Amino acid sequence: MVKRKNFLKSLLFLLLVLSIVFFCLFPFAQMLSLSLKYPWEWGNPSLIPSLVNLEAYKELLNIGSDLKAVPDSVRTLLEESPQLSAAQKKAIVAKYQDTGDVFPFLTYFRNSVFVAMLASFVSVCLAILGAYAFSRLKFIGRSVIQRGVLFVYMFGGILLLIPLYRIFAMVGLLSSPAGTMGSLIIVYVVQTLPVSLYMLGNYFRTIPFSIEEAALIEGLSRFGTLVRIIIPLSLSAIFTVFIYCFMIAWNEYMFASVFLKSFKGLYTLPIGLKTLFVSKNAIWDRIMAASMLTAVPVMVLFMAIQKNLTSGLAAGGVKE
Repeated sequence: MVKRKNFLKSLLFLLLVLSIVFFCLFPFAQMLSLSLKYPWEWGNPSLIPSLVNLEAYKELLNIGSDLKAVPDSVRTLLEESPQLSAAQKKAIVAKYQDTGDVFPFLTYFRNSVFVAMLASFVSVCLAILGAYAFSRLKFIGRSVIQRGVLFVYMFGGILLLIPLYRIFAMVGLLSSPAGTMGSLIIVYVVQTLPVSLYMLGNYFRTIPFSIEEAALIEGLSRFGTLVRIIIPLSLSAIFTVFIYCFMIAWNEYMFASVFLKSFKGLYTLPIGLKTLFVSKNAIWDRIMAASMLTAVPVMVLFMAIQKNLTSGLAAGGVKE
């Protein structure tokens, strides 16, 4: 009876886990399936397309689209005219391209990567210094400052949107593309820094202080101890915080839609997808392909460093 009860509990637990996994992965499977289907198959409920369509991905990634709209006679002329330079051929091709149907996915992708990477890097660097100070140093008002950092999360982003926009506008940062991008990065750092400080601070406290004392006795400074002892032992937590910051900046829409409204060339992917939905390019396979390509970087980043997302790297380093 005991074995049967344990078997039933294990079976129910397995079914529960499989149900949760299915519930989480099914939207991605449906999105991938629809992005690979031709228009005449969009009503087919099957997840496996009868004929794979890669045109949406080729169009978004600008693969093989240069000569797509060029007439055959002009294409033959370009191939059989070695005296024409590459710049001249490109100018001729550009005359036959309709830029109104081209969704600048790669431009939005580069903007999102730049903003998310830089904001995450700055946030993690500041969080490492601040978390070490909170967890190891003793100074007046430490607890007040530490609680004050988390106090920011009592206010929703919509309440801070207009004041932050007015501040950056009065300073003059929103008058240029570089200043606008820098303002958005500052906003993302402010958004992610409190939780980054909290997560890294709690992890730093789990590292035995004896290891740090030994390094200080050997002659290392505080900063040297942080760089050579604390950071190597905390790589798992640092990578976790970096992924958290990257996901927040990568998927953020509200601040980006307001700050970047004057510079369409600086649009990030969330804003680009919104414009794609309401434009004449709103075709289901293109929308789903763009959504899949938007989700890929986060999944690749997580899978690439998942081996580092472990805890207890400092366990056993010293016997207390």
